[in-house]
Amino acid sequence: MTGRGFTVKKDWDNPVEHAMPAEARVPAEVRLGAVVARPATVLAPMAGVTDTVFRRFIRHASVFTREQGAREQGSEGAASAQIDAAISNTESGCGLIMTEFTSADGLSRMRETKRRRYLTFYDDEHPIGAQLFGSNPATLADAARIVEETGFDTVDLNLGCPAKRVVGSNGGSGLLRDLPKIGEIFHAIRKAVTIPFTVKFRMGWNESQIVCVELARMAEAEGLNGLALHARTREQGYSGQAQWNWIAAVKDAVRLPVIGNGDVRTPEDAAAMVAETGCDAVMIGRAAPANPWIFRQIAQYTATGSYEKPTTEDRFRMIRAYFEMLMAETEATKDLPRDARLGDPVGKMKQFATWFTHGVTGGAKLRAAIYHARNGVDVLNEVERFFVARMEAGESAEPESEDAEPAFPDAALVCD
Repeated sequence: MTGRGFTVKKDWDNPVEHAMPAEARVPAEVRLGAVVARPATVLAPMAGVTDTVFRRFIRHASVFTREQGAREQGSEGAASAQIDAAISNTESGCGLIMTEFTSADGLSRMRETKRRRYLTFYDDEHPIGAQLFGSNPATLADAARIVEETGFDTVDLNLGCPAKRVVGSNGGSGLLRDLPKIGEIFHAIRKAVTIPFTVKFRMGWNESQIVCVELARMAEAEGLNGLALHARTREQGYSGQAQWNWIAAVKDAVRLPVIGNGDVRTPEDAAAMVAETGCDAVMIGRAAPANPWIFRQIAQYTATGSYEKPTTEDRFRMIRAYFEMLMAETEATKDLPRDARLGDPVGKMKQFATWFTHGVTGGAKLRAAIYHARNGVDVLNEVERFFVARMEAGESAEPESEDAEPAFPDAALVCD
């Protein structure tokens, strides 16, 4: 947290280490109205992160088929493998992906070309939800109609962002201090659209103003189709421990599907959250940029009881693939009006380098080289030079020491 507001942290405060619960599995699916997310895992909406390139990257990095589940069961028998694979029910490790959060006020005012930049998605992203923030019920309803007309599968309301610039306009978690206004917004959006309508929120403004259970009951009464609770207060930002007991309390209070969010770093964490809270699905935010394989790992863990960790070569291929996708999208949009272009790929590469190399030995050197690169080709050359040298030396992808510092500051990303 800085004086300007809250920023995404790559690390966690004294993270709890969970063992695999004996009876717990991440559910095979979660139903949000007419939309079925298989498996019940969700990529959290994150500003500055979950653009179309990253969403498609996660979707493709997460593929884990039933055939893989059967093979990885080994000699325990085809029947046993088919049962476990069917329970995991995975064609992709990530069942639902979400856009960056988008201002309803901006969306209703901006030109069609600029909307395209914020609301672009491709066929292979379904099912996909668009997240909106704002405080005016009529404006949010208009923005939700635009989302539905654009072809999104769900629309989500952001009541979780803790950033001062969002809270200052009574958006995001700022609305948690005004439940009657939230009720008006629920009613207006629900009346405006027929696609599933969900909400993502925090426990409350601070520990003395916990409103998540009351808010969940309001959402159910207004006909929403699902809830996602980030189990922290606005005051906490991204510090301290997520209080999963409040996810359990919300689950006990309503019959709507409840998605748990907060401190899920590993497949063991995902299973433990389901076991401890009874939640219907698990949402993952900042762990995804640092470990794009986490959704596939959860699927593997659910199906087989174990999961693969990325090798040095895996990380090399992952970083190169993402950067190549980024450059390709930039090229594909270069002739569009300025408002609809993807933007500078090098800036995005530098931003993501701190995440993608967080678990790589000597990663600070690569981050420094990327930071000083002048164009996309230079970035790719630095990535290749770094990883080829390590693969030739037979180095593994062991985590960096805890005191390793990035070569340049984290990008000031605001996420939910």
